[in-house]
Amino acid sequence: MHSTRIPAVPGFSLLFLSLSLCWSAAAQAQAAQPAGAAAAASTGAADAGPGGAAVQTLSAVRVVGIHEPLRGDLPPAYAGGQVARGGSLGILGNRDYMDTPFSVTSYTAQTMQDQQARSINDVVKNDASVRTVWSDSGYSSQFAIRGFPVQGQDMAINGVYGIVPPQLTNSLGMFERVEVLRGPSAFLNGMAPSGAVGGTVNLVTKRATDKPIAQVTESYVSNGQFGTQIDLGRRLGDEQRLGIRFNATYQNGDTGVDDQSLRVGSAALGLDYRGDHYRLSADVGYQNFRADNPSRPIYTASGDFTIPAAPSGTLNPGQSWYYAKSEDTFGMVHGEVDLAPNLTAYATAGGRRNDFLGLYNFMYLQNGNGDFRATEYYQPTYSNTWTLLGGLTGKLDTGPLHHTLNFSASTLDTDFGVLAQVAGTYSGSNLYDPIAVPQPGLAGLKSSAPRTMHSVLNSVALADTISMLDDRLQFTAGIRHQNVKVTNYSALTGAQTSTYDQGAYTPAFAVVVKPLEPLSLYANYTQGLSQGPIAPVSVANAGEAFAPVKSEQYEVGAKVDFGRYGGSLSYFEIKQPSGFVDTAANLYRMDGEQRNRGVELNAFGEVARGVRLLGGVSFIDGKLTSTAGGANDGNKAVGVPDTMLNVGAEWDVPYLAGLTLSARYIYTSSQYYNVTNTQKIPSWDRVDIGARYKTRVAGHDVTLRAGVENLFNRDYWAAATSSFGLARGTPRTYLLSATVNF
Repeated sequence: MHSTRIPAVPGFSLLFLSLSLCWSAAAQAQAAQPAGAAAAASTGAADAGPGGAAVQTLSAVRVVGIHEPLRGDLPPAYAGGQVARGGSLGILGNRDYMDTPFSVTSYTAQTMQDQQARSINDVVKNDASVRTVWSDSGYSSQFAIRGFPVQGQDMAINGVYGIVPPQLTNSLGMFERVEVLRGPSAFLNGMAPSGAVGGTVNLVTKRATDKPIAQVTESYVSNGQFGTQIDLGRRLGDEQRLGIRFNATYQNGDTGVDDQSLRVGSAALGLDYRGDHYRLSADVGYQNFRADNPSRPIYTASGDFTIPAAPSGTLNPGQSWYYAKSEDTFGMVHGEVDLAPNLTAYATAGGRRNDFLGLYNFMYLQNGNGDFRATEYYQPTYSNTWTLLGGLTGKLDTGPLHHTLNFSASTLDTDFGVLAQVAGTYSGSNLYDPIAVPQPGLAGLKSSAPRTMHSVLNSVALADTISMLDDRLQFTAGIRHQNVKVTNYSALTGAQTSTYDQGAYTPAFAVVVKPLEPLSLYANYTQGLSQGPIAPVSVANAGEAFAPVKSEQYEVGAKVDFGRYGGSLSYFEIKQPSGFVDTAANLYRMDGEQRNRGVELNAFGEVARGVRLLGGVSFIDGKLTSTAGGANDGNKAVGVPDTMLNVGAEWDVPYLAGLTLSARYIYTSSQYYNVTNTQKIPSWDRVDIGARYKTRVAGHDVTLRAGVENLFNRDYWAAATSSFGLARGTPRTYLLSATVNF
């Protein structure tokens, strides 16, 4: 191991601790002042739960006497605190899950902390509809939701695309929720930057709670990764209208993969103000990241050979001098104004600057024995984004019908550059016994990228939700017009190489019926949207720009809420068009199609005193229904497992107050790697276990946590996709942390 490659920062933990002690003293002084109008339960309150364990409740923040926003408060946590009662639906605002005609799960900050999650990859390990398709020991979060790829840039922050750092990792402390929406969302949120179809992920930033927060967490991850996180929050003023929330994280050291280390530092500040008829908030953040010898996708060369067995999870086929580093600065402001008792205007503006530099390889397996060749790249990348979102939400009645009308307009402007420079090549290495090669010279290679792409996504949307019979019947109809404008430039000359300017309408319809108090039935029709292709130069219609590609989803489902535990059952069908070259006519046509049909079952909550469940099972039939010449019609879609199972449980031990034991089982069936279905990876499973103990030390609440991921140290391919090749699984990983509240 080479932990000395990344120097530690002396005194960093002591600095965090000093800041927390100062903050705690300020909180005690503030508590002595009059509180003014009392607020309802805050999102950070801790109550005694079953077995004496503290359960963090995440209820809505609301000030008495202030007008309730039409967009909806942050939904409170469900019983057990692992998921929230609802989440954001884009143009429709925040909704309780029983009033939501879509499949959404919102994972809470409590879950992230209790499970010692380091990245979004760790959070979605609770979800049976989601699989990560990039190695967890890498530097990127890429997913498949309902069997379709969802790239990291398709994640949003507070409902807005273009703000999430592309290499977001080990910086979860700034987020209150991770919301997973399953299915296309072009109507709800606008087209995702990379055109995600299977679903989207929305991150909700933390806000100050009515109870002051001063918290320090020290952590350890095998085999030498130490970290410190602080979380400070309080509300100011007689009526506690102004809120301040600050989070910072620093981690440094070796990981569980040989010859690999990671250093990441991040800080985020969240401000909010709750006025009588307006609400304001702002978020600014910074992340500095470096990974030495990071894990990357493994591709295959041409040829039909058996995919070799996955190597040991701890083995690193890279080189000790590989690295990836990035720096991100991002921020956003949001405001809501109540123009009338039943009319609210809102607006959001934000942006992000990302600079990335990598020196690493692209590996190509040559045969079933694990032999590979590699091309090494010195690859600078940058992206600048800015975004604007505005809208109106209003309510009115027409006889017995209650209408909630929503209008929104948005724009996302992205300036992007990448320069893929070949630094060297080598062959004759093997996946199970990789060779070491000297670092190539980088003289003459550039460390900054020129502009290679500029895109602008503009959209306008309108929706009406009609409810009646005390909201037991709700119908939503809406439509969005999306315009996609993309211009590409040569990385060598800067000259424009192609342009794309097309638009499309995406309608949506949804219904909710609640025949019984604990039962909600729903159905929806939605569309996904992605940039249409441009015909290649080799065909007769070369250069033809196709309209944005529309994917369609039909979904029906049922949700139950028994107070302490709940769940959902859904059936969906998604059809995604694709293009191919019609060799007979020498034309590029949009006649291809992939169809994924599936059934999902999810459960959550406290099923018995001191026993909590979180997880589900997903069955997907992914097929290629239309291919070039019909050659692969009926074949299994690439990277779509038939079965995905995630089951997690927690038990508050009654014999020792404060002790909680946890376990999670993850299973994924086999996946095909090519459209001809001649290459595949086998099924895999893993077991994670954990324990935490809550007590008081010197008058402070203290939580001690221990966990093991991949308990039996299984070696496995986690995913196989056409975009990112083969993703390696996680080796056995030990986790320790201690949280102190001041």
